[in-house]
Amino acid sequence: MTTLVVGASGATGRLLVEQLLAKGEKVKIIVRSIDTLPNAIKQSDRLSITEANLLDMTHAQLKDLIQGCHAVASCLGHNLNVKGMFGHPRRLVTDAVQRLCYAIEATTPSRPKTPVKFILMNTTGNQNMQAGEKISMTQTLVIGLLRLLLPPHADNEAAAEYLQSRFGSHQKIIEWVAVRPDSLINKDSVTEYQAYASPIRSAIFNAGKTSRINVAHFMSQLVICNNTWNKWKNQMPVIYNGSI
Repeated sequence: MTTLVVGASGATGRLLVEQLLAKGEKVKIIVRSIDTLPNAIKQSDRLSITEANLLDMTHAQLKDLIQGCHAVASCLGHNLNVKGMFGHPRRLVTDAVQRLCYAIEATTPSRPKTPVKFILMNTTGNQNMQAGEKISMTQTLVIGLLRLLLPPHADNEAAAEYLQSRFGSHQKIIEWVAVRPDSLINKDSVTEYQAYASPIRSAIFNAGKTSRINVAHFMSQLVICNNTWNKWKNQMPVIYNGSI
């Protein structure tokens, strides 16, 4: 089985690629520069690398790349600097998700009837309105300000909303999961963690911790484990480290 990973040169994306390769999966990635990848990843014979800017690729190029993939995972995010936060493209994640989904739909006639898994790394600050999640008025105001003042937050919201609204349970082309970690931290190895259907604490006023490697592990389990996938498909699970 083959998985396409975008955002593979990022802090979480490269960990996801490592997890998938370690489990014997074949992986395709799109990166702007191969120089950003660790040698251990680049040397794998199960890895196929496309060196390009995803948003600059043509529809035909993306369609060819997605052909044969049973899963697509997006770890794309905005760089935490002035250019990354306020420069263009402001809809990096949303535009990438939409273009990838268009490409998946274009390959539908030539693929098995099994839906393609689409896994989106998102944020616990994104309220799942369709699931009826409730947050305090104060948090609602803060999130509203973030939406207005920080384009990356609005981008994350729009990307998840696109998957929710476009690919419901009635269609059989794409099934999706939007993974929502809380405050991200770095750890060297996978530790105990829990997944919940909705936040169990405030993402603004009482945030928990989620290590990037745990996020990568959970995303890899969604790819390879059908039981995990069937439990969470078309949902937005929230991930916390074990000691919350």
